[in-house]
Amino acid sequence: MSTVIVDASVWVSRYVEEDTHHRISQLYLERHFRSGGIVVAPVILLAQLAGPVARQTGDRTLAHDAYRKLLKLPTFRVVPIDHRIGVAAAKLAADLGLRGADAVYIALAQALNITLITWDEQQRERGAAAAATVMPQL
Repeated sequence: MSTVIVDASVWVSRYVEEDTHHRISQLYLERHFRSGGIVVAPVILLAQLAGPVARQTGDRTLAHDAYRKLLKLPTFRVVPIDHRIGVAAAKLAADLGLRGADAVYIALAQALNITLITWDEQQRERGAAAAATVMPQL
């Protein structure tokens, strides 16, 4: 059973059928959870999922369902962004030139010593200096 952090890019593509990575994201997440895998995410994921799903699909109900389903998954863990993670993220953002939210995911992956799964190329490449980062693999 593996524990990973899954970035919003993967979750959004899972819910937006027109997304290039939709099917791979959907299959990756299904297989991960079916195999007993655990997913950890910073609490900001909820808004990072709901907003883009609503904007890209025009379906507010789907956006609400997406984050609500996530919260009901027995092997999904939401982590608050505390002072320690916030400061670590700020340092990573400055040192690696990461966007703010991307730095939060990297800081959490680094703190927990687990892999970050993301479609975001910049986050993957720059974040690799601080934590393991990969694309979803089937």
